[in-house]
Amino acid sequence: MNRHLAIAYGGVAYLLFLVSFGYLVGFLGNIWVPRSVDHGHPASPGWAALVNVLLLGAFGVQHSVMARPAFKQRWTRVVPPSIERSTYVLMSSAVLALLYWQWRTMPTVVWEVRQPALRATLWALFWLGWAIVLASTFMVSHVDLFGLRQVYLAWRGKPYSHVGFRAPLLYRLVRHPLMLGFVIAFWAVPTMTAGHLLFSIAMTVYILLAVRIEERDLVAALGEEYVAYRRDVSMLLPLKALARARNADAARRRH
Repeated sequence: MNRHLAIAYGGVAYLLFLVSFGYLVGFLGNIWVPRSVDHGHPASPGWAALVNVLLLGAFGVQHSVMARPAFKQRWTRVVPPSIERSTYVLMSSAVLALLYWQWRTMPTVVWEVRQPALRATLWALFWLGWAIVLASTFMVSHVDLFGLRQVYLAWRGKPYSHVGFRAPLLYRLVRHPLMLGFVIAFWAVPTMTAGHLLFSIAMTVYILLAVRIEERDLVAALGEEYVAYRRDVSMLLPLKALARARNADAARRRH
């Protein structure tokens, strides 16, 4: 593929990711956007649930299947390796756009927090979740994760090289801080409708399944290095980090 076309393609895919990511924040927060989790197409409860489950399933299938090494091996026979990641990002944005466009409203309120301080706390957690998501991408390699490094190297005429394994900052507390941020953002809302609850449950279940599949691939790729990391750091909750901190504090007090 022409290197100028590759970098243009990667740039467009990244810009569409930024739009779809920003829309997701508004979609779940019911802010800024014309269609949101609680303001979609009207439908009967049964039909709304069926359509929404299919939309969520489409996202899960695309997001997981295209990320698997076996699929990438076959896919890069069709798509140049330099734009493989950008294509993945582009397809993810397209499936999210379909979800935003076709989402059916399920307006029944499951719970609502009315106490002002608690509402403010939940909104703070909502924004904290998105901040963790975004920060986590920069702690590893934001440009590699979203295909920009790949197309840049192609533009420079250099072969792609993996960024390597590292565990900075939040990755020392949990193995998947990006996914933890998503889970926080999905659930930290003061008003939970049936539609939002369906979204949160489905996406949380997907995350729990997806990280296990991803870790299997990481063990296969990185071997003992990742096995040791998995042994020392918890998956989503910083339980081992808290235990280490308690043990260190107890040791200091003994001395």
